[in-house]
Amino acid sequence: MHIAIIGNGISGITAARHIRKLSDHKISVISSETEHFYSRTALMYIYMGHMKYENTKGYEDWFWEKNRIGLVFNHVDAIDFDSKTLSFSNNSGELTYDKLIIATGSAPNKFGWPGQDLNGVQGLYSMQDLEKLEELSPKIEHAVIIGGGLIGLELAEMLKSRDKEVTMLVRESSFWNGVLPAAESQMLNKHIKEHHIDLRLESELDEILDDGSGSVKGLKSKSGEIIDCQFVGLTVGVHANVGFLKETGLEIDRGILVNEFLETNIKDVYAIGDCCQHKNPPPGRRPTEQIWYTGKIMGETLAKTICSEPTKYEPGVFYNSAKFLDIEYQTYGTVLANPDKNTESFFWKHPEKNILVRLNFNKTNKSIIGVNTFGIRMRHEVWDKWLSNNISVEDILVDLSKANFDPEFFASYEQDIISHYNTTYGTDLKQKSPKKSFFSKLFN
Repeated sequence: MHIAIIGNGISGITAARHIRKLSDHKISVISSETEHFYSRTALMYIYMGHMKYENTKGYEDWFWEKNRIGLVFNHVDAIDFDSKTLSFSNNSGELTYDKLIIATGSAPNKFGWPGQDLNGVQGLYSMQDLEKLEELSPKIEHAVIIGGGLIGLELAEMLKSRDKEVTMLVRESSFWNGVLPAAESQMLNKHIKEHHIDLRLESELDEILDDGSGSVKGLKSKSGEIIDCQFVGLTVGVHANVGFLKETGLEIDRGILVNEFLETNIKDVYAIGDCCQHKNPPPGRRPTEQIWYTGKIMGETLAKTICSEPTKYEPGVFYNSAKFLDIEYQTYGTVLANPDKNTESFFWKHPEKNILVRLNFNKTNKSIIGVNTFGIRMRHEVWDKWLSNNISVEDILVDLSKANFDPEFFASYEQDIISHYNTTYGTDLKQKSPKKSFFSKLFN
């Protein structure tokens, strides 16, 4: 059987690897972005000089031939689902398949702004975007980023690393406040400004201005302000990269619609990762989730369905991580910007540093619902277990050191967090003695 996979991101490559582990099927991975799989989250580090492209590859180049995973460096223009044939761009050939996995990822949103297709206007989602930014960089003195999400802040950090003046226009009243509670969002507002990024809240793009030769020379905000700039970064979210499939028989809404087995409405055709939309998402999950780890789980799950037995997609406890400039962020479970009336939210912040913990729990039985941490690394497996088993927030607090994953000799804040909880709720919790590491025993 020949399995074709369109897309060599984390979803497609994970599917290919696990299909190979489970079978001897012929596998072809098609991509026009890069010949080899690489870590897309590392694009910023290539630009900032911390890594080279070669360092971002997940596997050595010989890995693919050794594991009999064929790599096709080409662009799929069209799919004939009846004949099971992929057509490549510029009439450069065709490829037939027995089963097809669509893992085409996402693409940056554009909302019809005048000037949005000018030279110097782009997102940061692909290797081609990085190459374009590198080419433009010598001419950039002032850049304006549209949007207040993770990619927008990463792009701002990249440009600041080369001493560019950076302005961010954010429609909301506080950075990422559709995701984060107010205290976390406000802490990031301050942190962004401390890094000399001109963060402008409640400010929206109206149009991008042409210099007369097809390149950007500035923009106008909805308030009428003109901002001179040589680069505009569009980071206002993403959508499923399925435009070339809109006129086919594939069922598409915001993404390619799939059932719990990641099957589409067409036999032998599957969709995974950012490009898919779940008809019946798992409890507590969204129909679309553009997150690295969910794409990885989908790839593993689908390999089982294709090679052995039908397996439902079950992503488990939600988690995500990111870095806001130099503040590390992790979230596990459910921590909404505005929790429901049955959720109690306990919050502790260091009085001087950007270190913060928020624990959300059920008001009735105190079972944990979710956690946000800023500036403290937590162990995924510990929080996954606590959340999966609905452990009481108070049992978690006395054992919180178990979850700490900070490097050796970092300050610990478990006792401060417990003390604040005791003060807030009138309890008398006491921290369990943490197990000493080898180095702690050696030096104490």
